[in-house]
Amino acid sequence: MSDNDEHISGINYELLVDDSMRNVLRGALTIAEHVGLPGDSHFFITFRTDFDGVEINQNLVKAGENELTIVIQHQFWDLKVEDQVFNVTLSFSGKPETLVVPFAAVTQFSDPSVGFGLQFGALDSMDDADEALGNGAIQALEQPADSPPASDETAEIVSLDSFRKKPKDS
Repeated sequence: MSDNDEHISGINYELLVDDSMRNVLRGALTIAEHVGLPGDSHFFITFRTDFDGVEINQNLVKAGENELTIVIQHQFWDLKVEDQVFNVTLSFSGKPETLVVPFAAVTQFSDPSVGFGLQFGALDSMDDADEALGNGAIQALEQPADSPPASDETAEIVSLDSFRKKPKDS
């Protein structure tokens, strides 16, 4: 570690989980980009219209509102998924409009056809997103790596199986 690096204090798991969930959104859109929407799948995506990097015709944004929900189902074109943003052309009142939406601007994603949905933590800007994923997920600590833990508490390890529904006995 260089002198300019921060000392590590802990891992911000909330930010790591939030980023992982955005990867689910990115993956679902990538599938739609390459092979279309399978079956009855369709996506509801809510995003912050005032977020850095969002490109949208301001006539589509209602006065006083800073979020918009779009539906990707039958009438969408030119879906392109990149690392940080996705582009899509949608029809609004019969007129095509191209949107550019950073993944960090998305606040909710769902596919009602399968009852799946995600809600994301709010970020204010792309700088906040970069910081959260770069430096924010790991926060500063003054404790050297070879020192003992500050307390005798231990973490409880819980298996994912404990959250799964158990089959009913016949």
